Amino acid sequence: MMLCICLASCTTSKTTVSSSANLAKYQYASLTDVMYYQGSAALMDAEVRIYDAIDNSRLQMIGDQAINELSSEQKQQLLLVRFGITQNDEESIVTVNFVDYFTGRPVASCRGAFGLGIDRQGDFNGALKRVASQIEKTFSKN
Repeated sequence: MMLCICLASCTTSKTTVSSSANLAKYQYASLTDVMYYQGSAALMDAEVRIYDAIDNSRLQMIGDQAINELSSEQKQQLLLVRFGITQNDEESIVTVNFVDYFTGRPVASCRGAFGLGIDRQGDFNGALKRVASQIEKTFSKN
């Protein structure tokens, strides 16, 4: 039984970065529309928690309304952030995609997954912690 629990909790969390992306040039991020949401209403706090995770990286969060106040140079350093959540009885997955503001090209995707299957809220919390860790590593302050 312990082996099953270990295997179930080892769902993959990872980050994918475009081979031509220069992540060092980006300084700003702004949350945009949710890509996909499926599951309990208890997941609705995801936007706040993802915002906090990005804010703990080196990226400076910008509200939607403030984008127009950025200079052209700052807009070239801006990433639009979209996220999606899926959840079932076995696992929760949170994916956060970072898209270049000017080109619309995806430059990075961070995925956090967790699944002990004991309860959905626990899996969701684990997936959020893992995606936050991926975001912080990808956009580290160093």
